[in-house]
Amino acid sequence: MTSLKIGDNAPQFEAKDNAGNTIKLSDYAGKKLVLFFYPKASTPGCTNEACDLRDNYQSFLAKGYDVLGVSADSEKRQQNFINKNELPFPLLADEDKAVIEAFNVWGPKKFMGKEYDGIHRTTFVIDEKGVIEDIILKVKTKAHAAQILD
Repeated sequence: MTSLKIGDNAPQFEAKDNAGNTIKLSDYAGKKLVLFFYPKASTPGCTNEACDLRDNYQSFLAKGYDVLGVSADSEKRQQNFINKNELPFPLLADEDKAVIEAFNVWGPKKFMGKEYDGIHRTTFVIDEKGVIEDIILKVKTKAHAAQILD
């Protein structure tokens, strides 16, 4: 789906997180970042994915990664998702889809025979210099951390 490739510079972005803080890609300069896009907070697949990343969060930190989630949900919905699942990382409330579109993960999808536009579940691993070092298009929601860390 995305037109971005490994080796590309990650698009610069700025958006509010669940707590109303402005988060920018430049905030992560000098750190590695796991930037995961998911369709909708508190749905089964997204909960599995976020909880798998939560359960492996210390491994990410130990390897120098920060984790940041993005969906088009409101700040309130993102905060509820964090509270309900005790997520230790921020979630961007990208309601205007600026970050989603910058990473080109919005587009036509099919579910149960219906076509609609939505967020394609995609994860970008970004290095310390802001360069994309991996793109995971076929996310295994219950084993996503292993896809990134292994």
